[in-house]
Amino acid sequence: MNSNFARLAVYAGSFDPPTLGHLDLIERSSHLFSDVIVAIGKHPSRNPLFTVQERIDLVTEVSAHLANVTIASFEGLLVDFCRQVNARVIVRGLRAATDFEYELQIAHANADLFPEVDTVFLPTRTKNGFISASLVREIASHGGDASRYAPAPVCAALRERFRK
Repeated sequence: MNSNFARLAVYAGSFDPPTLGHLDLIERSSHLFSDVIVAIGKHPSRNPLFTVQERIDLVTEVSAHLANVTIASFEGLLVDFCRQVNARVIVRGLRAATDFEYELQIAHANADLFPEVDTVFLPTRTKNGFISASLVREIASHGGDASRYAPAPVCAALRERFRK
């Protein structure tokens, strides 16, 4: 690939757990950009179901077929992470119009804090439009089958987590 067109994109989120919607956006981003970092945020105020390392392992496993995708974790502001890795593109998924208002506000703030970064919005595929990590957690916590919403390794990890 011509290096003039090489672009590193960051797709950030909590991925607690990674869903088929997340995987779809990772795959689509990997086709649009020369390199993609899936950045898993560490939020001190949140109590995630899976540890950061477990989420890194799950996202690594489900995206292993994508040679230009790497997984990392970060703390603090996403724009600071983008500066650190020299990324100029942030990828965000949109499920509904309500997501757009929130995401646009964040994109404006990110651009204000780091003018060299652009946010690219990818609409979810219709089949994934209602899938969220919280939906997957809720189904799995009650022993339901989340396999239509999350990759097989994630479903196995959820079954193991809720067995305890």
